[in-house]
Amino acid sequence: MEHPFADLIGMEVNFLELGKSECSIPVSKKLLNPHKVVHGGVLYSLADTGMGAALYPMLSEGELCATIEIKINYYSPVHDGRLTCVTKVVNKGKSVANLESEILCGDRLVAKANGNYSIFKPSKTR
Repeated sequence: MEHPFADLIGMEVNFLELGKSECSIPVSKKLLNPHKVVHGGVLYSLADTGMGAALYPMLSEGELCATIEIKINYYSPVHDGRLTCVTKVVNKGKSVANLESEILCGDRLVAKANGNYSIFKPSKTR
């Protein structure tokens, strides 16, 4: 699936399985905040994309998903290396799914996120 924003920040989907995904991004200067650590929005984007990637294979034909909310905890700053986001579906109901992501830099856990996604069939317009 085409994903222009992921391309913009250099994100890759490394692994995709029913209810699970792994995304990664190499840390580069363009992803740093003024304090020379990876901007929190990059970590959030990894979690959000990883969650969608893990959920999409579980959807029925014609269904889409969209983020309702994500809560993220940041544990440790990242200055360099490669960020990896491992995501799993915790629960999938008919209209809402809950997912968890762990974001690592090497073996170090740097953030953890929990998100809820709406599952729906788009209405036809025009």
